[in-house]
Amino acid sequence: MILTIDRLGHHGDGIAQGDGGPIFVPQMLPGEVVEGTLEGDRLLGARIVTPSVMRVKPPCAHARTCGGCLMQHASDDFVAGWKTGIIEGALAGQGLEAPVRAILTSPSRSRRRATFAARRTKTGVTIGFHARGSDTLVQIPQCQLLHPDLMAALPGLEELVRLGGSRTAEVSLTVTRALGGPDVTVTGGKPLDGMLRLELARVVEAHAISRLTWDGETVALRAQPVQIMGRAKVTPPPGAFLQATEHGQMALLDTVRLALGPQKRITDLFAGVGTFALPLAENAEVHAVEGDAAMIAALDKAARNTEGLRPIRAEARDLFRRPLEPDEFKGVTGVVIDPPRAGAEAQVATLAQTKVPVIAMVSCNPVTFARDAKVLVQAGYRLEWVQGVDQFRWSAHVELVGRFIR
Repeated sequence: MILTIDRLGHHGDGIAQGDGGPIFVPQMLPGEVVEGTLEGDRLLGARIVTPSVMRVKPPCAHARTCGGCLMQHASDDFVAGWKTGIIEGALAGQGLEAPVRAILTSPSRSRRRATFAARRTKTGVTIGFHARGSDTLVQIPQCQLLHPDLMAALPGLEELVRLGGSRTAEVSLTVTRALGGPDVTVTGGKPLDGMLRLELARVVEAHAISRLTWDGETVALRAQPVQIMGRAKVTPPPGAFLQATEHGQMALLDTVRLALGPQKRITDLFAGVGTFALPLAENAEVHAVEGDAAMIAALDKAARNTEGLRPIRAEARDLFRRPLEPDEFKGVTGVVIDPPRAGAEAQVATLAQTKVPVIAMVSCNPVTFARDAKVLVQAGYRLEWVQGVDQFRWSAHVELVGRFIR
């Protein structure tokens, strides 16, 4: 069967229109003519008959086998336009319109955090990412996505798996670049005993790992795994959320600052370990609220140990079950809200009842952003503009910041 790709889906698959409905063809671009065997709603063994002018040679040698990246076959301009279109489509789906600024994209080899899968084998260790839609592990020695410091950590990770991994089950290793060295969290490893603890601690020293957490227990702490948030130095708890790249973190922070403008009192909702709260406290009083007690404790400790900050009030609070009420925003001149992918329906509903002059909403999901934005707009706010941020390069994910004014 020969088909022409009409558009891309939100997961990056090419979509053609068949007699019975849409047909999905992975790794294709709009306008391409492809040939393959139709099976259900998918075209198998697809071959490109006519390529798109936006098709490029993937920069990574592992692009065809590794499932870590979906869009390396498309030009940067195409991906930027596609992700901008995802944002515009989500807004349109809620009847909203706003200027969408040119997307800010993190450079290659800048991801500071990754979760590897690994398994012991007869000859050693296999570590990498899964092939797309498969349990097959693909090693990625020439990865163009990860920061060089993460790539340099692979020998140490392999040694950890050799000591504490299994040939019958996979081990998951989440690795974060930190000032003190890689911060490593392992799940699925062997149960800890005295000998294994000693061997793992030896690997931590030999490979300059800052901290090793093994199935929830910190086994070794060679150095504090510090992250920089403005002037502050933060030690996040193991596995804590961080922005995927330093470039992305700064792009979001700069955009939030632009959206808020000069403020005296700011409330930061879903504050995490202080990505926004700590830098914003250089010029304003901040009330930082976060549901994870360990993360807000890390933020509070960093604030207390940093000179030159305005007062920060750190509060541990589940904003899904107990959102801040309208009277708790009295005197607040600006709000930052950065919820998880599910959005923040309950908190946005109470925020919409306030008279806070300006809100900067950060989101990693344009669909839930648009849903929550509609609530604010219906309550009298205006969505002035949206800024896209692409720190998940070559993926289907996109983040954004929206500026709302009363």
